[in-house]
Amino acid sequence: MTGLWQSKIPGGETGIEVRKSVCGICDNVCGMDVYVKDSKIVKIEGSKDNPYNAGTLCAKGAATRQYVYHEDRIKTPLKRVGPRGSGKFTAISWDEALDEVAEKLKQAKVQYGPESVVFFVGFSKWMRPFLQRLAHAFGSPNYCTESSTCFKAMDMAWKLLFGYGRTRPDIKNAQCLLVWSANPFHTNTPAVRGLLDAKEKGLKIIAVDPRYTPVAARADLHLQLKPGTDGALALAMAHVIINEGLYDRAFISDHTYGFEEFREYVQNFSPEKVATITAVPAGKIVAAARLYATTKPAAFMPSAAPVVHHTNGVQNYRAALALVALTGNYDVYGGNRVTPADIYLYTYAGFVTRKHDYCQVKTWEEMPPRLGQEKFPVWSRLVDEAQAMHLPWQIQTQKPYPLKTMLAFGINHRMWPDSDFMLDSLQKLDFFVDVDLFMTDSAKYADIILPASSSLERSELGCYPDNYVIYTQPVITPLYDSRPDTDIIFDLAKRLTLNDTLLASGYEASLDWILVPSGLTVEELKKHPAGMPVPHPIKLGERKYLEEGFPTPSGKVEFKSVLLEQYASSHGYKGLPVYEPPKYSLQATPDLAARYPYIFNTGSRLPMFIHSRTFRLSWTRSLRREPAADLNPLDAQQLGITQDDRIKLSTPQGFIVVQANLTATVQPGVVHMYHAYPQADVNTLIEADYLDPISGFPGFKSLLCAVEKVKDYYQEYSKY
Repeated sequence: MTGLWQSKIPGGETGIEVRKSVCGICDNVCGMDVYVKDSKIVKIEGSKDNPYNAGTLCAKGAATRQYVYHEDRIKTPLKRVGPRGSGKFTAISWDEALDEVAEKLKQAKVQYGPESVVFFVGFSKWMRPFLQRLAHAFGSPNYCTESSTCFKAMDMAWKLLFGYGRTRPDIKNAQCLLVWSANPFHTNTPAVRGLLDAKEKGLKIIAVDPRYTPVAARADLHLQLKPGTDGALALAMAHVIINEGLYDRAFISDHTYGFEEFREYVQNFSPEKVATITAVPAGKIVAAARLYATTKPAAFMPSAAPVVHHTNGVQNYRAALALVALTGNYDVYGGNRVTPADIYLYTYAGFVTRKHDYCQVKTWEEMPPRLGQEKFPVWSRLVDEAQAMHLPWQIQTQKPYPLKTMLAFGINHRMWPDSDFMLDSLQKLDFFVDVDLFMTDSAKYADIILPASSSLERSELGCYPDNYVIYTQPVITPLYDSRPDTDIIFDLAKRLTLNDTLLASGYEASLDWILVPSGLTVEELKKHPAGMPVPHPIKLGERKYLEEGFPTPSGKVEFKSVLLEQYASSHGYKGLPVYEPPKYSLQATPDLAARYPYIFNTGSRLPMFIHSRTFRLSWTRSLRREPAADLNPLDAQQLGITQDDRIKLSTPQGFIVVQANLTATVQPGVVHMYHAYPQADVNTLIEADYLDPISGFPGFKSLLCAVEKVKDYYQEYSKY
């Protein structure tokens, strides 16, 4: 018996039962086998039944037990009794908490209008459709999410060219793959299996990335560019493809708009000139352009955020995506396949839903202007959310109208550039509610804190690109007095008396309504606890544009954006994917670069972290216990810095002191720093308005900084 128990063998002798669920720590919702004894989780493994992760788990998922049972879990609803930030709260009942939240929301609606209430989702994402419906049914246009700094700007770049959002790289059928700053080895490990299989079968890989990543290590060509110069590199590749006649003439002639102007513009970006901008040798640029253009079919793998985390981000990615159009690799087998727009939570799984109709209870015209709409009008034209990066500005200025109340799920003020400015803004709200699993630094400033359940304590619909779907059941009862986020949303909806039948009907009835076009039902999904193949998945086909065209203003692929040109005089937007250097760079601000000579790239992923969510877990934190900046050994040698030395990273905004991590994965002249460490918050070094003017995304990945060795850590801080 002892051996069976130590090995966690399920069965009658040990009393261990295996229950199916998913990992909710990141977006991939990998399948899990959860070993439960006496209502407690004793072991977790990847589920071999799930075709997406096929029994594997990354470091983050493997630490799930530590996540679920961590001592920082919020155990009961809390009400603030001390000053904001003091951490002084008293426990209250759920009825008391929800009654007060509903009453405060109603008061704000009467006094300032429904638009004065902000509804925000950070992580996780599973409850988003339901909170968006609650916001719009309440009458507020100000539903916003962490996607204000995540994939939405990349999606905008796709839409500005093709009308449709992001596409799926058909790696299985591709002969060449252009990977543009994506690193699935750290962010999407289940996708790596297919990538490596394709590589073994002869797939040619071109990796564009400032770091030497696991993808770059397996690439046929690695274009290691300076951060923020992606647009110049893409335009140089286009220069080669066009001037050598390697472009798809039929596709360009029949389906594009603005090609002649684009052709003329790229003449300014010869490989030789761009080599001086990007640090990528001209020969490599030419070789990459030829390989991608002549190896058919070829797919393009984008990243969710790195390329758009620059002050020139949207235009950079437009230039890169123009390569897909130039080569005619759009919506073809082995290229980039277009999936239906009506999917569930950003993942296509072989079926369509009514999610958009569910979320958008009222049209935008029926509500006041969204947060950030005047500042970022193209965002508001292409994204069905408010732009959260403008949140602190509108709270502070109260223009064009005041924001007084916020209902937030998983908010982290360190997501914003100049995170201290965001934290100060949160304190200016009349009323702030935070729903979270843990007592975070942001939660400490809330008036009411509501404890959320983890993914293993609730039901969730998960979709997979393998035409697979799962609807989980709780594997354990919610710990302490926590509740699923959706219970909170639907309970609030009742208290707010919104006259909304679907919100009144509850979570599973709402899911059934959303799923109607798919033919799936919650009842049927419950019969398959490990998930199920989607019955009769949609066959995507190819070249759907031959019948449907492109949903752009011109009806064609737009090398020159008609929508951007509409804001040329008011906002200075350019129709072509013009390249401008980052706002702070050697090219744009040489005097500043003389004082801050290193390119500062923040937020580069580490395989054991998903933002700050796994900082508190002993397994994952042990892999990088202290905040550290990655430096090239050559730079470190010049600065007299050795491994683990304390170093001071400075920008005009301020400084932090961290450890040095010497690694040849970064290029000389560039410093990479992971984000969200409370004791060394790198985002405090970024100005609050250091944003891409089109998307509003922060320029996290191309600033300027100075680096110096700190001899005495405490003495350094005592100066200030």
